[in-house]
Amino acid sequence: MKHLFEELRQVMERGEAAVLVTIIASSGSTPRGAGSRMLVKEDGTIRGTIGGGAVEYRAIQIAREGIRKRSSYVKGFTLSKNEVSDIGMICGGDVTVYFQYICPRNEAFHDLCNRVIAAFGRDEDSWLLLDITEETCWQMDLYNRTLDGGQRLSGCLEELQRQQGNIFESRARQYQSGKRRYYIEPLVRAGTVYVFGGGHVARELVPVLARVGFRCVVMDDRKEFANDERFPDAERNIVGNFERIADYLTVKAEDYVCVMTRGHEFDYLIQRQMLASRPRYIGVIGSKNKIAAVTKRLMEDGFSREEAESCHMPIGMKIHAETPAEIAISIAGELIAVRTGRK
Repeated sequence: MKHLFEELRQVMERGEAAVLVTIIASSGSTPRGAGSRMLVKEDGTIRGTIGGGAVEYRAIQIAREGIRKRSSYVKGFTLSKNEVSDIGMICGGDVTVYFQYICPRNEAFHDLCNRVIAAFGRDEDSWLLLDITEETCWQMDLYNRTLDGGQRLSGCLEELQRQQGNIFESRARQYQSGKRRYYIEPLVRAGTVYVFGGGHVARELVPVLARVGFRCVVMDDRKEFANDERFPDAERNIVGNFERIADYLTVKAEDYVCVMTRGHEFDYLIQRQMLASRPRYIGVIGSKNKIAAVTKRLMEDGFSREEAESCHMPIGMKIHAETPAEIAISIAGELIAVRTGRK
């Protein structure tokens, strides 16, 4: 998503128009969410995807027509069986697509592009908001949930800030308020994944997590196992002493911890420190015997059984994973489930 908005900013700076294409609903109600947006430029080239296949081809044609007419549209598609597969839907044959015409002289939208790009560098929740009440008069904004209650919204989107209850969720959704309709899509979720131990599983895990929107920090006590060459997708690589983690980083309540060092003693040291920090998630790799031994030591240190067993041990979903790559997938699945509130 960040690269798409960087491309859009460059297009506008060149004085070219474009259309943002967004899937806002499928099967009549449920937004597809991640991967649902693409940018169509005047020459027909695209950035991003809404799934490929016939639906994407037709969407590109409609978008180019929107550029010629300087118009925005909402279009519904009834899909064939093959087209349902193209965009990743399991069931249902309807999809609603929003086409937003972007004028290169729209300074407010250029500023929005800058704000969206900057949001990816901050560790805070943010959402893209789109007023879809009227096809030809759309408005998009960015909402950041910060300690002071979040940024103020402008125009018709300001109404969303007055709503009761939590309308900013971990999944994309449509929302009705009076006569106005909105599409709300999570952009960035707060929380960093701290991976302790830069071995084979970590090397498979970090690129997978980065691909699905997690920021990762890798820490190891050996330089050759925590460096930018080994982990180019990590936000930071730290070489340090596992006995003094607080000297190098601060783990917060919204963060995730994956413990996968080369030895039981190191895992125990990290788990003991992380339990005191109380992050959102702690996962520990290892056998049942190792987990039992570490749990016993933690209880001897004064932690309750409930605290020790609050850790995900063994780490990852039960998919009978064996290889490092398979284990990485099982861990990524578990972190996604925690992030979306399913666990």
